[in-house]
Amino acid sequence: MTISAAGYRDLANRDVLACAVVTVAAKLPMSMTPLMMVFLTRGLPGGYVLAASLVAVYVLGEVLGAALLGLFLDPSRMRGQLSIGLVVGAAAFTTLALTQNVTVLAIAAFVAGAGPSTTPGGLRAMLLGLVPDALVPKAMGFDAMITQVVWAVAPALVTVLALSVDHRAPVVVSVSLIVVAAWLVFILPRGHVTSRSGTAKPRVVASAWPIYLVSAAALAQLAVAELVLPALLEHRGIGIGWIGPLLMGFAACSALGAVLYGLRPWPGTFRTQGLVLLVVTATCVGALALFPNLPGIAGALLAAGLFQSGVLVTRSLALRERLPIGAHAAGFSMMYAVTGAGYGLTAVVAAWAMDAGNPVWAVFGGVAVTLVLTAVSAAAERRQPR
Repeated sequence: MTISAAGYRDLANRDVLACAVVTVAAKLPMSMTPLMMVFLTRGLPGGYVLAASLVAVYVLGEVLGAALLGLFLDPSRMRGQLSIGLVVGAAAFTTLALTQNVTVLAIAAFVAGAGPSTTPGGLRAMLLGLVPDALVPKAMGFDAMITQVVWAVAPALVTVLALSVDHRAPVVVSVSLIVVAAWLVFILPRGHVTSRSGTAKPRVVASAWPIYLVSAAALAQLAVAELVLPALLEHRGIGIGWIGPLLMGFAACSALGAVLYGLRPWPGTFRTQGLVLLVVTATCVGALALFPNLPGIAGALLAAGLFQSGVLVTRSLALRERLPIGAHAAGFSMMYAVTGAGYGLTAVVAAWAMDAGNPVWAVFGGVAVTLVLTAVSAAAERRQPR
């Protein structure tokens, strides 16, 4: 596959930058939500348990919303559909800050997850419609970089707002950003993706299920990094205060890896590249459990972040090749849903492994989930026609 060597400077135009602004405004509230729930509920009965439950309901809303609502995305009316979803999400987030009733909190958390759930997939499809084919890999690398930077900034932003201003301040900022995104989405131009009408057929979207498995496997690694790393540090006698810098370094390396991937063409198909990078990432994550000291753990984690971003980019490029243009938005939304399911599956496995053994086994459990999903995906790819 021949790809132009044009640099990232070719993406520096008004349309792409406008899409980047909308993406940041829409994704930052999503990234802030888990920690935001903690600060919202820690003074209520149930405290951290309630927060964890609400985050689980929120993720469930995201998964179901992206999977089901994504099928109804009409490329010719996508801007209005995304805007409505964002407004619904803003109303749900506002409800979270105004009530202490557990039932209402649970309903609001579900709606807050489901409403904007199609936004990441829709915006990615719109971005693809704004660039020529030669720049698509760089555009996907740019999009992945934005995502990683947002995830790196979100926890610090929530903590500063909640502790320095008010425990509801992160909600105010989130709602403001969502409303801005709902308004700015209309400034995005109509690319070739949005020029075709009609919603995607479920059968067509489902046909790319091996690629969705790669997405689930990729997020399994993130689940290990976020959920098991604190326990692993304590198990190794390392100060828990290192968790923040380590996760920020992981996100920073992921952003760097996304940029590096887009700098040049790489050998093999996007599907092959993704599978190879996924195995390398799993190896790096598995190494976390083998190092007894901080430098070794940090090195393995940073390497995992660097290679994981390549998986995130190649899965989108492979899905773009697999599906027709009119199904891109639905396909990216389905990928987002399966990604959340992979994260949740790994969380369950990691929790069971830590309860039955120790964090080392939890790391290996997460790696096992990744390798199984990767093997199934690779086997299915060999059977499917090109």
